[in-house]
Amino acid sequence: MNAAFFDMDGTLIDSKADLCATVNHTRRDLGLEERSVDEIIAHVGLGARYLLAHAIPERSDDVERLWEIFMSHYGEHMLESVTLYPGVAETLEALAARGWRLGVNTAKPSFATHAILERLGIANFFGDAVIAGGDCAEMKPSAMPLVECARRMGHVLSPSDWMVGDNWTDMKCAANAGVKGAFCDYGFGIISDSRCTARIGSMKELLRLLGNGE
Repeated sequence: MNAAFFDMDGTLIDSKADLCATVNHTRRDLGLEERSVDEIIAHVGLGARYLLAHAIPERSDDVERLWEIFMSHYGEHMLESVTLYPGVAETLEALAARGWRLGVNTAKPSFATHAILERLGIANFFGDAVIAGGDCAEMKPSAMPLVECARRMGHVLSPSDWMVGDNWTDMKCAANAGVKGAFCDYGFGIISDSRCTARIGSMKELLRLLGNGE
């Protein structure tokens, strides 16, 4: 039985509005002007602290303070506008029915990851196989979180497994772990110089790539 692992932001969920609103709340609290969606989203993918240091470079010397302010806002607003991308729930259901084991590998903070999965009704597809920011000593593009996610589902990674994501960190994580990578063109990340096994324009296209998981 094979496994598929999913990134969150830009892959399973469209969280641009909530992330950008929270970063701009933080900037306003610091007396700084707001930044555009494109300027903020360009830094998503390597964890919240990385996002803050690069989206608020004027205060990058005090990331822990930025973190405190950001978290005070994000806890209030992270569920306001976040939605599943089209076809996500149906694709997860179809893959589960085909026998695929499913997991989440994200740099998103753990509390937010679990709250969003529950709110959007897809937590049941993953069970304990959810690795979020802070759950491992290393984050993507390291293979460590993918290995740990597989362990939680009682699985050993194989070349037939897939990592699905919209960022170069996801594709390099896949390469480092020795699994296939499906790059989501519909997301808001960039592939940069990383390589992927396939590119998909919608989540439902993943079904043609993945067989019955046997």
